[in-house]
Amino acid sequence: MKSEKSIAWLLLFVVPLGFAGIWRMQRRIDAERASITEERDEVLLRSPKLVKAMSLEYAPLLADIYWTRVVQYYGNKHLRGQANLDLLWPLLDISTALDPNLVIAYRFGAMFLSQAAPGGAGRPDLAVQLIQRGIQANPEYWRLYEDLGFVYYFDLKDYQKASAAFLEGSKKPNALVWMKIMAAKVAAEGESFETSLFLWKDIYDTSADPSVKKNALMHLQLLTVKEDCKQLDALADEYAKRYGKRPSRMSDLVQAGLVRGIPRDPLGFAYVFGASEKTELNLDSPLLEKQLMIERFRKYVP
Repeated sequence: MKSEKSIAWLLLFVVPLGFAGIWRMQRRIDAERASITEERDEVLLRSPKLVKAMSLEYAPLLADIYWTRVVQYYGNKHLRGQANLDLLWPLLDISTALDPNLVIAYRFGAMFLSQAAPGGAGRPDLAVQLIQRGIQANPEYWRLYEDLGFVYYFDLKDYQKASAAFLEGSKKPNALVWMKIMAAKVAAEGESFETSLFLWKDIYDTSADPSVKKNALMHLQLLTVKEDCKQLDALADEYAKRYGKRPSRMSDLVQAGLVRGIPRDPLGFAYVFGASEKTELNLDSPLLEKQLMIERFRKYVP
């Protein structure tokens, strides 16, 4: 009897532990399976030629499916706050191989590829390769030359190649007149606030993709912030010349007659002078988080 009681107590102690161990093991298996599924963001077949050969007459339809996968992959990565977009290129490679006339894949795919993290994969070299493939398949579509100029201008800082892309695109049917103007402006000035503002606004105005429009709007806002800070710092320098010290508050500039009212960022939050006595975004401004996030990735992500 005593032995039976001992066994009963032992089972009472061991069984729950066993179930707990099984539960933890199952949780670990489920987590690993989920991570495998997520990273199966996958391209099971990475050869565009093989996929195209297997798709037969359904290649255009399959291209649309792969392009949808690109958008989902990009969106899910950003939703999870992940900057690793290594599978973006294989997905785009297959999408455009299946349908060389899938212009949207060249245009917005190149944007996803070219921009630095967290906005993109940080591979402008692959973006150039993708757009050049698009131009070869769609030589009369002038917007692809615009996109090529965009990558050279913003991501590679190669203003001569950017200018050449804009100029070549200006010769295509239906190209807008500003392409030729932009070619001359970029060749003469390189990067400027007006040129950058124009290009981002054009992307925002012409894109139908919500994620692209949101990204372009963010760049427009941060570009405006950068220019505002530059101008306000110049006014602060003028204030220092007049009064022998730098302003500590934006209201100092107002009282000195250097600005009409408290300067505000694109979201309506007042600019401030930081510890370095330079103009900064207000701590309450949502744009500050975006600015810091971009700066952090540019500093730590190669």
